[in-house]
Amino acid sequence: MPSSTRPPARPSHRSTLSLQKTEITIHVYDLLPPGKLSNTLWALGTSLLHSGVVLNNKEYAYGGHDRPGLTGVYWTKPLTLPPGGTFRTEILHGFTLATEAEIDSIIRRASEEFLGTSYNLLTKNCNHFTSYLCEKLTGRPGPGWLNRAASIGVALPCVVPREWIEAPDFETHNRGGGGGGLLEGEESGDEYYGEGSRMLRGSDEVPRLVGQEGRREEEEHGITINKGKGKARDEEGRVLPRAERAPTS
Repeated sequence: MPSSTRPPARPSHRSTLSLQKTEITIHVYDLLPPGKLSNTLWALGTSLLHSGVVLNNKEYAYGGHDRPGLTGVYWTKPLTLPPGGTFRTEILHGFTLATEAEIDSIIRRASEEFLGTSYNLLTKNCNHFTSYLCEKLTGRPGPGWLNRAASIGVALPCVVPREWIEAPDFETHNRGGGGGGLLEGEESGDEYYGEGSRMLRGSDEVPRLVGQEGRREEEEHGITINKGKGKARDEEGRVLPRAERAPTS
């Protein structure tokens, strides 16, 4: 009697989608002014850095603000310089086989974990977010050296220069140039989105909070959104450098 044969297994919908890999890249920015000091600290691996994770042509980062219950995770066009920042390097961290829906879910959960009012320059900053998101996507955290300056500040705060912990508000842009930092003397409830900043940035360069894109569109059509006032601070009261302030709408 002939042996029975089973029909070949049909590939599942999930396995087919998994063949599509998504590249995960980290962009690193130096928050100290260009010069001998920043170059020396970069060479030593102790620079004050800002980082973002690039997925599907969006660069995700984390910043602080004063709006309770609102995420501090935002995205912008890749390689959009943070105010006062200088691009340093690009790191190919790896790939994920997660579907687009799964990636969106991971980012949404990250946005719930990293609220704007939870931001801390030393213990919960943009580089902690980068490490967290990379680990959720690939199983490997981001490079530890991104946060070396913050780690030194936690262990030995008395010997770390103040500039490493509370970076000054560097002014590297003017009304005739690009970039988008607020100009000296300009005040706005949304520090990242002063009117001067709006004029300097293209619409595709303006950071948008994860899950708040619709609110930004409402604002652009004349619907007012209440914003916090005063300078943004981290959870311990330190004034945030502009590169570490998230938009609030």
